[in-house]
Amino acid sequence: MGWLIWIILGLVAGVIAKFIMPGRDPGGFIVTIIIGIVGALVGGFISTKLGFGDVTGFNITSIIIAVLGAMLLLFIYRMVKSRS
Repeated sequence: MGWLIWIILGLVAGVIAKFIMPGRDPGGFIVTIIIGIVGALVGGFISTKLGFGDVTGFNITSIIIAVLGAMLLLFIYRMVKSRS
C-alpha cells in the first residue's frame, strides 16, 4: 500500500475507533491518524498471526482490522493512563 492510502486508512480507522470508544484521549487530527496507522499495523499483525487475514488495501476487511487495532491501542492507553 502507498503512503497516502495508509494515511487515509489511518484517519478513517482512528476516527471510527474514537467514535466507538469515546472519552478523554490524546486528541487532534495528527494523533488520530497516528493511532489509526499504528492500529492498522497492530491489527494486521495480530489478525495475520491468528489467520484472519491482513491489511491489504482500502477495503472493508482492512478497515475493520485497523479499527480493532486502534481500539486496542486506545484501551491500552487508557489502562496505562489510569494507573498514573
